Amino acid sequence: MRNTLKLEKISFGYLNKKNSSVNPVLDNFELTLKEGEIGIVLGPSGGGKTTILRAIAGFLDPIQGTIKIDGRDVFNSQNKSSYIPSEQRNVGMVFQDFALFPHLNVKENIIFALTKGRLRFVTEENIDRVEKMLSLTGMTNFAESSIQNLSGGQKQRVALARALAPSPKLILFDEPFSNLDPALRQALVKDVREMLKATSTTALFVTHDQLEAFSLGDRVGILKDGQLQQWDSPYRIYHEPKNIDIAKFIGQGALINGFQDGDTVTTALGKLTLKNNFMSTRKLSEKQVKVLIRPDDIIHDDESNMSATVVKKIFRGADFLYTLKLPTEEEVLSFVPSHHDHPLHKPIGIRLEVDHVVTFDSTEPSFTF
Repeated sequence: MRNTLKLEKISFGYLNKKNSSVNPVLDNFELTLKEGEIGIVLGPSGGGKTTILRAIAGFLDPIQGTIKIDGRDVFNSQNKSSYIPSEQRNVGMVFQDFALFPHLNVKENIIFALTKGRLRFVTEENIDRVEKMLSLTGMTNFAESSIQNLSGGQKQRVALARALAPSPKLILFDEPFSNLDPALRQALVKDVREMLKATSTTALFVTHDQLEAFSLGDRVGILKDGQLQQWDSPYRIYHEPKNIDIAKFIGQGALINGFQDGDTVTTALGKLTLKNNFMSTRKLSEKQVKVLIRPDDIIHDDESNMSATVVKKIFRGADFLYTLKLPTEEEVLSFVPSHHDHPLHKPIGIRLEVDHVVTFDSTEPSFTF
């Protein structure tokens, strides 16, 4: 499958006017998206996520690096003649504030994208395309509606329809759900993924919302210090993080002490086998390590011979998030069904179900996150 997007060694910084220095934002940033894939860049606010999208769209030029769209250079710091301006890159963009035209109705907003603003020159082919996009996004009954009369979710559907209408090679999404309430956001995330897959559209989202990233993405990456720390499936990002920073950024868990001897790691929870795990410590020698334990690795089991003491609990509706203290005074987390409401400072039976044994070379104390 061919690459729709490829970023190579992208660097960018903003000029500090006070001392004329450059504040780095991206540093040798690299990313690849194959045709039809949905990619998600996760990171904190101010970390450079929007800068990535703006560079791809052609709204700003990196200091160095290469941007390829559909196999063709659109920016190459070593070959200025290959530069392709924004309007010729065949890239759509969806913004968090929707960026719709309030003086145009729903249908006219989509026509605008197809005619590049020349609404008087609309063709029957354009109208057919608009109708298809309205049907795809569930907005057929709102074709003549004013943008100002739409809900936030409806506006985002119109923005997606407008972005999809010209059949772009790539659509960029800048935190598109951040202005929506949680219930609407969850439903729209599912619908948007289905729409993108139905049209085989390649898309790149940036967000700080982990659940959004896991629900949407085929590939997810963590942006830290201007670089993509890991670019992988959501499953592997969660279960097989490359380093402690990624482990802490994605989801919850604990890092407990372990002693590695060959392919076996001994912990307070028992002996674990590394099984040639992709992210486990590579050198099978004797050493102290930290072992990643996720809340879903610890199963409540009253029949188990192993126990831990409940020291904290957070009710989450369908389950509790328990903080459990082990005999070694180390703590782990566990998701326990909400009908198991155990008192604090009392022991409960637990057993370990770990499919992915992930260890890190670290001497810092054990902790939960």
